[in-house]
Amino acid sequence: MRTLNHFGIPTDIQKEGEAYLSNLKLYVTDVNNSPNKIEFLRFEADSPMPDLIKKQAHIAYVVDDIDAEMAGKPVLWPKTVMSDELTIAFIEEEGIAIELMLCAQ
Repeated sequence: MRTLNHFGIPTDIQKEGEAYLSNLKLYVTDVNNSPNKIEFLRFEADSPMPDLIKKQAHIAYVVDDIDAEMAGKPVLWPKTVMSDELTIAFIEEEGIAIELMLCAQ
């Protein structure tokens, strides 16, 4: 089951409260500070993230089974442990990036 979490919007404008993710060469805002659940993403030129994620908005869902959600789908970014509480992956559906988020219970 999927539960909508946020919308990710690429930008080249620095945003207040950005956090830097050095492994992804990416600045990101906290969706919890957005009344519309928007996450702004500002990528460094050499970010390893795929162009579809860097250039188009994405939709993020919290999922119960990340492997089942990834099965048979084009994978843009493999399953990655971001912290003890969060594992993410990106797939492509309907021509856009979909972020799958597995949160620790």
